[in-house]
Amino acid sequence: MRETSHDGLFSRGMLAVIAAQFLSAFGDNALLFATLAVLKQQLYPDWSQPVLQMVFVATYIILAPFVGQVADSFAKGRVMMFANALKLLGALTICFGFDPFIGYGLVGIGAAAYSPAKYGILGEITNGDRLVKANGLMESSTIAAILLGSIAGGVLADWHLLGALIACVVAYGLAVAANMLIPVLTAARPGQPWHPYKMSVSFFRACRTLWRDGETRFSLVGTSLFWGAGVTLRFLLVLWVPVALGITDNKTPTLLNAMVAIGIVVGAIAAARLVTLKTVGRCMPAGVLIGVAVIAFSLQHTSAGAYALLIVIGMLGGFFVVPLNALLQMRGKESVGAGNAIAVQNLGENGAMLLMLGCYSLAVKLGAPPVATGVGFGALFALAIAVLWGWQLAQKRSKRL
Repeated sequence: MRETSHDGLFSRGMLAVIAAQFLSAFGDNALLFATLAVLKQQLYPDWSQPVLQMVFVATYIILAPFVGQVADSFAKGRVMMFANALKLLGALTICFGFDPFIGYGLVGIGAAAYSPAKYGILGEITNGDRLVKANGLMESSTIAAILLGSIAGGVLADWHLLGALIACVVAYGLAVAANMLIPVLTAARPGQPWHPYKMSVSFFRACRTLWRDGETRFSLVGTSLFWGAGVTLRFLLVLWVPVALGITDNKTPTLLNAMVAIGIVVGAIAAARLVTLKTVGRCMPAGVLIGVAVIAFSLQHTSAGAYALLIVIGMLGGFFVVPLNALLQMRGKESVGAGNAIAVQNLGENGAMLLMLGCYSLAVKLGAPPVATGVGFGALFALAIAVLWGWQLAQKRSKRL
């Protein structure tokens, strides 16, 4: 039976979407730490760990011009189901002992296809004030999945590595089952031409429009720096913990990552209350302080100090990135459309992740100590945000003249 849009907030379709998102994000985060444990068990070099995430990120970049059209050309619930099935196949590939990079690459393809569909479907199954609440449910389920998935991946990998991988397979399998409960909705824009060249030209035209606008360029650079730094910090923790804290398990880095997620929630709430689109500049000091806090964290040698500083880093991060996201969504909607703006933002953020992970992987390969790497990383991030802040202030002055 084909169903129309605008069902209630707690309709069967909405609950199925939220459940599928939680299970899929849980699997993503658990699988990352389980696969890192696989690399350690199989004695891969340390520099290969960030390369694993680079494979994942590269799929987002390569598929960026196309996944939005895929989401609009078919029923989004079925696109989500197909994407989760790809993730399931990737997890099975790792579980059965095949190359972990190939398996994680399949998960990346699934994630790239899943992203525009999971956000796009919300406007099709609810509307008005309920749409805002639906986005809140989606973000809440994602944060919960990041926290629980990261912890589960590390804890289960310490207990039994194969058991951890099987848990990821089960999570993706349940996500596919949840997707099957989503009503089949009419495709948003069926019958679009499938010409890769034309699709790419249209996408990069939107990129050019956003990067030429001063405010959206400011937002794109800021969010890209933040998420590139965030994913790099996640891998830095894996090598930093044994050196700085003398702990060699898989659980501790995952718990430390969870502290950042908790802090981001607190910072995002504070930003919502203290920053408006007219006062976006208020978030910039928090960006500079992120780098300072990373330097202080890198020099820590106690677990209590490390946990506290990572919560602070998360709070500063949430306060910094939420206003920039809102600015981009508002300006993007006025120019190229909100969907295209998000796709361009995804490209920028994943490009920054790829670049920063590449630099980090090179530093590890060259033998840079984790503590020194963390200090240098924090200093460079603080400097980059300070330059961005100065650039924004200079733009404002030039507009007044």
